[in-house]
Amino acid sequence: MAGGWTDGDVVRVRGRLAELVGGLPGVVAEDSFGHVGLVLGRKRIAWLLVDHHGDGRLTLAVKAPPGELETLMAADPARYFRPAYVKSWVGVELHEVEPDWAEIGALLEQAWRMTAGKRAVAAYDAEHPRAHGP
Repeated sequence: MAGGWTDGDVVRVRGRLAELVGGLPGVVAEDSFGHVGLVLGRKRIAWLLVDHHGDGRLTLAVKAPPGELETLMAADPARYFRPAYVKSWVGVELHEVEPDWAEIGALLEQAWRMTAGKRAVAAYDAEHPRAHGP
């Protein structure tokens, strides 16, 4: 255990993330060096980072469009941060602050939309009329 979270916390967070990406076509979870990558094809859309390089944190890094990180950090700097090594991705604190699972789900869907092809997005939208846009 590092940073005050337990292995049980990691299992719970991983399960919640699996629920959130379960409806996103083609996304699979891959264990990698103690972390979990959420992958679409060969492209990562997110990482569950467990004590990344000994930082003592339990966090999520999610692919995001330019400007998203700055907007979220300005609105809630305790919850969102700039993750190391991945430009323009959003870092989300999963232990020190109660996760906003609805927002995390929206971030994951956005990352999927950025990565999936136009046909996959169109098919998803046809099956989930309210799942996108305002």
